[in-house]
Amino acid sequence: MPSIQSALPPELADNVIRLYRECLRRAYYVGHQQHNTKLVVDMVRQQFKKNMHETDPVKIQKLKDDAARGLINHILHESERITGRKFSGSN
Repeated sequence: MPSIQSALPPELADNVIRLYRECLRRAYYVGHQQHNTKLVVDMVRQQFKKNMHETDPVKIQKLKDDAARGLINHILHESERITGRKFSGSN
């Protein structure tokens, strides 16, 4: 099964630290809009921290894919909100 990370730039998808930083940037952005920045940022930090000692390459790939999926979903949501166009198949 191909990795969902291929939708992200390789310098982001291949580097866990950069992926973490981008997730935090999005968390700050979303948190600021929803007035719950600390909660959203803490959730992202907690997920990465919980899995920081993972050594299984398959599990690491799945975790990276999950993080990438979250970023892609947020990017699509923001694009839809800003442009008014629907990019997903949902109505």
